[in-house]
Amino acid sequence: MRKWLYPFMTIMLLINLVACSQGEKSTDAKKDVFNIGMIPDQNVADINRSMDDFAAYLSEKTGLNVKFVPSVDYSALVTGFERGEIQLAWFGGLTGVQARNVVPGAEAIAQRPTDEKFESVFIKQKGLPIHSLADLKGKSFTFGSESSTSGHLMPRYFLMEAGIDADKDFKSKPNYSGSHDTTYKLVESGAYETGALNISVWEAAVKEGKVDTNKVEVFYTTPPYYDYNWTINNLDDQYGKGTKDKVKEAILSIKSDDSELMNLLQTDSFIETNNENYKEIEKVAKQLGIIK
Repeated sequence: MRKWLYPFMTIMLLINLVACSQGEKSTDAKKDVFNIGMIPDQNVADINRSMDDFAAYLSEKTGLNVKFVPSVDYSALVTGFERGEIQLAWFGGLTGVQARNVVPGAEAIAQRPTDEKFESVFIKQKGLPIHSLADLKGKSFTFGSESSTSGHLMPRYFLMEAGIDADKDFKSKPNYSGSHDTTYKLVESGAYETGALNISVWEAAVKEGKVDTNKVEVFYTTPPYYDYNWTINNLDDQYGKGTKDKVKEAILSIKSDDSELMNLLQTDSFIETNNENYKEIEKVAKQLGIIK
């Protein structure tokens, strides 16, 4: 080999070593990040602020490098969870079932006390002669997100129980607003005569004056069902044995409504839950053909 090549080869070797070293550091840094997510069922700015606050809390309690990753819609969060890009997520009952179905070993670990007996409300433009679900025939109607438990799945189920086919019996095909706060705004504005949404979002909107109750009102509240939950991915191989228990303990130890997250979720604590509690949601989703 010609001597003039030696300096060149030495330089290239050093460059490759540095690049490999940086690549390993980058991969390790990526592994160290513990990503959390939340279904975008309310105002995005409120969600981002509250989840950043929660990420900081989890980081302090667990020693993990916790980061909040926003999702553009419900299905994007489920996909991120399936790919292992999201380690912990605040799901609705339906999206939680969907996520756990595609990630064996994933667990629902915590919920609010209200999620043991959650409800949806059906709303209408004030003054309309609507007093029961049967009266919705021929009216315009909006659900929330198509993947929402409290804004679509369970309202559709209770409509079916009342003899209403949501795809045939309204004035036109039902709308999907994308979020609960958008649903009440659409009815308030007159864009739709009726709609269904999460009872917690409705009650918070009334309390905070975000909805004009001179224009829109509740006419029906559903029977209770299990809903929202924190679902955790498979973690121990990547983050160390006991990580799942450490995260669960941190969530269950929150006993205050002072944080952005607790205010957003209208609760002052979380309680334990498990996958079995959502079997009824899965059954309803299969019955309606929403999941197979």
